Amino acid sequence: MNPYVIAVCNQKGGVAKTTTVSALGAALAAGGHSALLIDLDPSANLTAGLGFSPRKMHQNAAELLLGNATPTELSRTTAVPQMELIPSGPGVESASQLVTTHPQYATVLRQALTARKPLQDFVLIDCPPSMGSITTASLAAADLAIIPTQCEYFAIQAIGSTFNFIRQVRARYNPRLSYRILVTMFDRRGKLHTQLYDKLQAYCGEALFSSLIGFDSKLRSSQIAGKPITVFAPGTRAARQYRELAQEIVDYAQ
Repeated sequence: MNPYVIAVCNQKGGVAKTTTVSALGAALAAGGHSALLIDLDPSANLTAGLGFSPRKMHQNAAELLLGNATPTELSRTTAVPQMELIPSGPGVESASQLVTTHPQYATVLRQALTARKPLQDFVLIDCPPSMGSITTASLAAADLAIIPTQCEYFAIQAIGSTFNFIRQVRARYNPRLSYRILVTMFDRRGKLHTQLYDKLQAYCGEALFSSLIGFDSKLRSSQIAGKPITVFAPGTRAARQYRELAQEIVDYAQ
């Protein structure tokens, strides 16, 4: 059975994209579902946020994009049981340019994730904050695209173009691809956040996750500690919300 592949993407940075990959992966693993995280963002924040040094990761996700290695060969054990990582590192950015020379570059990642079995139950891909070749390949391989967004005016404005890009990939490469929006860094006390969330609900309907992630200062501390929030501070509100999101995704994937 193939893994359920989730691409977490948004062309706007600062929306808790990487935090979501880390916390969601750990929450799925804690719930008994093995998870493989793939850091395809050249900034390598996911890799660093899980306690690895990106500069030392010479065998990294670039080899996966170029078809030079399998997920099994590249994956590394993390401090979280049942959660592994294919790190980012030197060469990922240049690989994003080289991969477009492949006549079927958009499907290279999908082929890599389905060619060797068994893989983990879930694969979570941290995409770069752009709609380029890496994000295209990630969406072509995915069952579900998660679009994290803040309840801020400009963040919501960016959703429309992300939707359009996803629809283009779905039409051209991956008709099974679905997408859902995840609200992050939400402040229930803020009137503007509440108003914009209501508008999102009206506009997106079922494409909006029921779970949402509130602002939590412990999220930054967990990144510094090199641990997902669900491991670093499991009793916090954000950790609980990511566990709720994990269950919502498990239910949706079945």
